[in-house]
Amino acid sequence: MKKLLSNLTFQVVVAIILGVVVGLYFKDFGPTALLISNKFIDLIKMLIAPIIFLTIVLGISGMGDMRKVGRVGGKAILYFEIVTTFALIMGVTLANLLKPGSGLPVPHTANTEKLQQYQKAAADMKWGEFFAHIIPSNIFDACAKGDILQILFFAILFGYGLSLLKETGKPITDLFEKLNKVFFNIMGFVMMLAPIGAFAGMAYTVATYGIDTLKPLLQLLGAVFLTMLLFIFVVLYVVSLIFKFSLWQYLKFIRQEILIVLGTSSSETVLPSMMEKMEKFGCAKSVVGLVIPAGYSFNLDGTTIYLSMSVIFLAQVFNIPLSLGQQLVIIGILMLTSKGAAGVTGSGFIVLTSTLTAIKVIPVEGVAILFGVDRFMSTARALTNMIGNGIATIVIAKSEKEFKAPA
Repeated sequence: MKKLLSNLTFQVVVAIILGVVVGLYFKDFGPTALLISNKFIDLIKMLIAPIIFLTIVLGISGMGDMRKVGRVGGKAILYFEIVTTFALIMGVTLANLLKPGSGLPVPHTANTEKLQQYQKAAADMKWGEFFAHIIPSNIFDACAKGDILQILFFAILFGYGLSLLKETGKPITDLFEKLNKVFFNIMGFVMMLAPIGAFAGMAYTVATYGIDTLKPLLQLLGAVFLTMLLFIFVVLYVVSLIFKFSLWQYLKFIRQEILIVLGTSSSETVLPSMMEKMEKFGCAKSVVGLVIPAGYSFNLDGTTIYLSMSVIFLAQVFNIPLSLGQQLVIIGILMLTSKGAAGVTGSGFIVLTSTLTAIKVIPVEGVAILFGVDRFMSTARALTNMIGNGIATIVIAKSEKEFKAPA
């Protein structure tokens, strides 16, 4: 019994259940729960920049060959594009088959104030500037803001520069190894607080939005959850068969991270621990250091499914029939705009708004319908994104023959 009570997985499960109960019966606790949840996420965020930087630098300096870095990065980007395209097609197909928006009345209480903010943000998004943004003007500013893409870019250059020093750079490498262990020790302590973060996140969600807010949009919520489950247990299962590893063993290995994301609705809360877990699962540190951070920006399987289904859902709500050609155009636009979601606050709504603006077929005002249910769908998005990034890491590690199955 004592062993069970000290088990983090058990603690998080209990915390989530308590969070639901507290959210249902103590709605005034919502603002306090949000504060607690945000502070837990902040604890994780403060560790993300140094952990990503140190892990990538150590991985690349350990490779010693920038051609290998380019090869790993190229494979990762190719894999991301193939898998997210499958996610897009699956989202559009199932949205057409399930028709979650058919017969659903448009709510009169749509939050148009929030919508105006996202419309402005979408109008300001320029994709050329997005790619130019990857190069930081000030790395300390990038670390302070937690800009993963900029940190990734600088860390690759730093790792390359360090690898050129060979033996002369060993004292720096040794120092970074020790610093990396220090940050992971801190992460170990922070993860002990995961039940509190999961409890607060769930309590806030239920207290603020309540179960009643789900009723008008249960069709969309159910369709999105079903599609993401099919994506994980069909598409990613096929990937696991092709690359000869067990999907079930992998999911069992990251069960604590799954529960934490379930409670907090944020995949960022487990980014550092996922890097550590993927190394323990058998992936080389150099591969983990490149693929996981890049995946958090470019391999957004859950977000891709959500975006594609939301566009079709809104078309159905407004009774706008979309031809096959129009849907192919939507898929093409989403393949571009979904990549622009990286590092943008409120990215899901901004990208959805910019996509609707681009296709000029569905009223942009429809985005406001989704505000009330988004918190619930963000859980499914975050879980799918996280699970997909772990799978991508295993695939790339195996393709590089840098995978050693856990004992």
